[in-house]
Amino acid sequence: MKKLFLLTVLAGAVSCLCFSACGGYFGDGKYETAPDGFLPDGNYKYDEIIEQDFCEVSKNPSSYFSLDRNTAGYSHIRSQIEHGSKISANSVRIEEMLNYFDYDFPAPEEKAISVSSYLSSCPWNEDNKLMLVGLKTKYFDLGEVNANYVFLVDVSGSMSGETRLGLAKKGLNYLTDGLGNNDRVSIVTYASGVKTVLDGGKCTDNGKQEIKNRISSLTARGATNGGDGLERAYKIAEKHFIQGGNNRVIIISDGDFNVGMSDKEQLKEFIQNKAESGVYLSVIGVGMGNMRDDILETLATCGNGNYAYLDNETEARKVFVDELNGTLKTVAKDAKASVTFTENVEKYRLIGYDTKIISEDDFNNDKADTGELGSNLCVTALYELVLSAESGENGSDKLAQTEVRYKDVTNETEINDSVSSEVSLSSPSSDDLSFISCVAEFGLILRNSKYKGTASINSVLERLESLGGYISGDACKQEFVTLVGKAYKIGYYENQEEKI
Repeated sequence: MKKLFLLTVLAGAVSCLCFSACGGYFGDGKYETAPDGFLPDGNYKYDEIIEQDFCEVSKNPSSYFSLDRNTAGYSHIRSQIEHGSKISANSVRIEEMLNYFDYDFPAPEEKAISVSSYLSSCPWNEDNKLMLVGLKTKYFDLGEVNANYVFLVDVSGSMSGETRLGLAKKGLNYLTDGLGNNDRVSIVTYASGVKTVLDGGKCTDNGKQEIKNRISSLTARGATNGGDGLERAYKIAEKHFIQGGNNRVIIISDGDFNVGMSDKEQLKEFIQNKAESGVYLSVIGVGMGNMRDDILETLATCGNGNYAYLDNETEARKVFVDELNGTLKTVAKDAKASVTFTENVEKYRLIGYDTKIISEDDFNNDKADTGELGSNLCVTALYELVLSAESGENGSDKLAQTEVRYKDVTNETEINDSVSSEVSLSSPSSDDLSFISCVAEFGLILRNSKYKGTASINSVLERLESLGGYISGDACKQEFVTLVGKAYKIGYYENQEEKI
């Protein structure tokens, strides 16, 4: 049965790796040319990721990190696999892979966030445990407040093509359809210069058609003056600022700034100052061959923002239709987590969040700028644990105490709040955790992590098969199964001892 499942997945992978004569895959997964100008050695750039090591509880019992719900990392990985190229290890941000999916975590009843905990064995190290902390954010109806959005669109020459500007247009049209009659939209473009295409347009039926007409008129040419584009976008957002409303800049770009303010540190300082204006930021990446993920991630992290990446029209619908509330409405600002382990745990390792570790001082400082979480979204934190030899023998089976602190911004007045949960040896497992372990193991394989233990794509595929009923009702999880099969077929990602 397992062989049949693997062959079914791989059959789908083979069909998806066939292109016409003008584009270039061979049966061994190698390249000649590539669709949309993408090349494996293209001018894309990611920030370096240094994986966190195991920490000894006796020396450092607490773990602190900033929370967000960016998903760009998963889409980057999908795009690289779809193009048949080797994965860039620094593109594998495992927390963004885990957070891409929806889970059955309990929803909050009164607060902006709820937290729950789960425990299971670790598939790639049978002597260890996996501990999951699952967050669910409050549902917020966008229609309850008026909104002021600025679409900031990169129309430089590097954005030419259906998977860049063409995809951006489709996404913005989807977004426009979902806006309320009292919302306002402005459109700013940047290339060699900056242009205000629409200033404060109303989202009535006629107004939406005008917005779409302006979007359709956009064409790509010239250099990339992103800094001046951001300056203009925030100025217009502040001009139409709605007190108590939802004020946001939505930038769509490949991040390849090459005119004006283009240094990452300059952009970081600029966007941190703009974040204090009360205008939030959504960063939407497109393109691949010249992708500057490091720039786009910096803008999102420092600009009270979230970050998604569009690699196809289905993803555009996911971001701008299915998860519109999460994309456009922040419910928890400056969100951060603390996990403190007991003597029942000898060592622990946070899987992912490698670039989001914070200090104990920042966790305790209400003014520290950390992550933002959107409406009606799931967020995960996954730990690998080494239990102590005397675990459970001291009269307590408690493993850890989790606390999440944040500012509730669902009302006009920000409220400092927190939620907590306890993890114990008797904490339940779940189908969600079983699936999450598959995604995490796949990420460890793609990174060629030194912590991957006995991880293998075969093991991932076999466990996914056992979750068939759980996966069958979720298109995103079904796609993940197919993606793992494609990675197996390409053969770049591990030494496959057992061939099919």
